[in-house]
Amino acid sequence: MAHIARKRFGQNFLHDSSVIRHIIACLDIRSGQHWVEIGPGQGALTEPLLQAGARLDVIELDRNLVALLKKKFAGRPHLGIHSADALKFDFSSLAEQGERLRIVGNLPYNISTPLMFHLLNSADCIEDMHFMLQKEVVDRLCAEPGNKQYGRLSVMMRYYCETEHLFDVPPESFDPVPKVMSSIVRLTPHRRPPVRIGSTDKLNRIVTQAFSQRRKTLRNSLKNLLSDSDLDALSIDPKLRAENLTLQDFAKLSHLLGENSGPAEKE
Repeated sequence: MAHIARKRFGQNFLHDSSVIRHIIACLDIRSGQHWVEIGPGQGALTEPLLQAGARLDVIELDRNLVALLKKKFAGRPHLGIHSADALKFDFSSLAEQGERLRIVGNLPYNISTPLMFHLLNSADCIEDMHFMLQKEVVDRLCAEPGNKQYGRLSVMMRYYCETEHLFDVPPESFDPVPKVMSSIVRLTPHRRPPVRIGSTDKLNRIVTQAFSQRRKTLRNSLKNLLSDSDLDALSIDPKLRAENLTLQDFAKLSHLLGENSGPAEKE
């Protein structure tokens, strides 16, 4: 009996063979590399990954699909099937000493952002990540300062990774057909942080606060954290909005926030 997509798991199964070939071509798979597929579904990408010679672990939450995959790929070498929640899974446990994993997945839209940040907890053992995401999310991941899509996700992900929008995937490539366009993105964790920050907590705090009311100027959005004189000392115009600042600007603000013993006095 065919598997019926389950809405609570956000399942939309990729079936377009031309899109699958395009994804595999972008992955540049080399024999013996250790790949991890998140949400393999019915195995649309699993099969070509194995055919390309990957050593593969797959993480699947839906127990019905786990059973389907075990039956479909019974006896296949170099494949490990894990019945687990990717949001709680310890990806570093799959990496052998000195090894870097390559990650791929068609991520459910409702968990894509928290899952990406969860994976970054294991960034030291990840070579790169290729994800199918809602196009709107990919646009935000890859947005440049001054773009209306540029926001907290853009800045925080830029601190952790190089981001590259590869190509778009139309709704009809899936079953059931989603209501939105999808895109493939490549995320490559930095070997060294691109900027020096106070701490990731302080960077997240300053970025979240700055974008909480994105139409406000920095003078107003950050008034409970930093003063005009603080911003002037960093040569950052208080009349700018958060969308005008680069990662380097936010890094400087995070340092200043760390140096201040308490909230800046209002001027």
